[in-house]
Amino acid sequence: MSGANRGDDMQEKQLLNHMGDKEQRLLPGRSNHVGNLSQPEKKLQEAICVLLVELCERFTFFGIVCNMILFCTVKLGYRNYQAAIVNMCFVGTSMLTPVLVGWLAECLVGRIKLVCVCMFLHFLGTALLPVVSFPFEDIYIDRRHILHTLTKREQKIIFYFALLTASLGIGGIRAIVCPLSAYNLEDCGPKELLSFFNWFYWLINLNSAVVFVSISYIQQSVARNLGFLIPFVSVLMAMITIHMVRGEMIYKPKTDSSLLTTFGVIASALKTCCVRYRYFSGGVTNWLDHAKENYGGQYSETQVESTKSLARLFPLFAFQILYRTCIMQIPSGYYLQTMNSNLHFSGFVLPVAAMNVISIVPLLILVPILECINSCLFSSKNTGHSPTIYIVVGQLSAALSVMVAGFSEIHRKHFPQVEQMLSEELLLVSSMPCFHLAPQYILLGVAEALVTPSCSLLSFWLVPERIRGISMHFLTLFNGAGCFMGAFFVLTAHAGTQGNWFPHLLHEGKLERFFFFLASLMMVNTLGFWTIAHRYNNLNQEYTNEFRGSLPEEKLLKHEKTIKNYDSVLESSPILSAMEKA
Repeated sequence: MSGANRGDDMQEKQLLNHMGDKEQRLLPGRSNHVGNLSQPEKKLQEAICVLLVELCERFTFFGIVCNMILFCTVKLGYRNYQAAIVNMCFVGTSMLTPVLVGWLAECLVGRIKLVCVCMFLHFLGTALLPVVSFPFEDIYIDRRHILHTLTKREQKIIFYFALLTASLGIGGIRAIVCPLSAYNLEDCGPKELLSFFNWFYWLINLNSAVVFVSISYIQQSVARNLGFLIPFVSVLMAMITIHMVRGEMIYKPKTDSSLLTTFGVIASALKTCCVRYRYFSGGVTNWLDHAKENYGGQYSETQVESTKSLARLFPLFAFQILYRTCIMQIPSGYYLQTMNSNLHFSGFVLPVAAMNVISIVPLLILVPILECINSCLFSSKNTGHSPTIYIVVGQLSAALSVMVAGFSEIHRKHFPQVEQMLSEELLLVSSMPCFHLAPQYILLGVAEALVTPSCSLLSFWLVPERIRGISMHFLTLFNGAGCFMGAFFVLTAHAGTQGNWFPHLLHEGKLERFFFFLASLMMVNTLGFWTIAHRYNNLNQEYTNEFRGSLPEEKLLKHEKTIKNYDSVLESSPILSAMEKA
């Protein structure tokens, strides 16, 4: 009885804290220093500022990634597989750090302080990158010749330290300054959410297209050593944007759920299952129910039911790992193919990273078309069509893209070799025009247009409102795992075949076998997701509530908790049950 009373007291405190937070959010005049702006104007201003910071951060991120392989191979002397691993690990780390920084902001450090620290780390990382890329040769100051060179070891140390600090800064900006929760999506339906994700990723890819064309050309051709200064300038823009709003864009999420709570529920359920396995044959409908206080666990029913609804999305997350590995071929395997192809076009040398724009163009074209299709699918209020068909088609397109890359590699090696100048280095490449590689880029662009917004919609809509941020964190974790799996595949393919499947000189190896292997895995992955896609086929409100478990609606749950805390006798009374039936 004492344990039950303590559980009721804890739930009562949680309810009162939530009501207090809600009242505090609804109080007028919450931000007096902003001015006399009306609530819609203030929300619009905050959304614009958050979007500007998001675009500035992505500008710096793509500016670092776009020519990293060329820099690692030409300047640092890395082999192809090593440069690809470094690039994919940096992208994966930049995906995982928002989860880490979000946890730190939640539990250990204040959000404002952590934002300042992350902005400094981002500034430090992007400021150190020019130190590595600048050769320090033939510098003239007041007609004095200065020769200052860094050793390869010093360059690599500074380079890795800069990438680490930049990725930590990226995590802080994405997790604290511009999370998806800051866009006030709680009251949106599936149609509005899908539209938001479509246009959100459309803007990000438009930004990346500008980066791949402009920065890559500056880094490679015009002033390659000053190319990394552009991310530095973009960070200054983000800092000015944050300073202009004076902290109003720093979103404060609800504190009634956290990533640690979700992991705690899973660990408590596993522990209780192991302890009681020999003594109990069952008694629960789901293994996570062991974490409930009623079954000897440490967590409330609300926390466990939320975790159960999130656990139903784990198969969806798991099938995104291999898909993300295929997407990571653009800055790794596809980049190497392009770098070893003929980049001359009408007397002009194309930047290697500019080929990435070919993968972005399909997304920029398809988003308006998909908006029209979604308007038809969601036109009826009684139907809730799920975009799982988009995910299946997108994953199939990714598998076909990698397969086409294998055939393109065979086709590329049939052309005679020519000399080509890249970053003042003379390379021996195939004479095949780089535009012959366009189909594989286009297919991956189609895949991104279909898969990423759809997965974001399902991850956001099919869980209770209180854990939507955690659901998006888990999707990010699995996407980051896909980047590291891509690096693991490259390392394993190189080591297992003695450099034959991922060679340093592409014309001497069999890179197409690596692509065919990855395409076969992706085909199996697509078939696997197709077999479970029916679980996420219906987005009706009634079906979604059933999918979420025992949480019909958040307001109803709070009302039931109030009844439990303040009138437990009436709640359990059979007379009350009879009256309710009558």
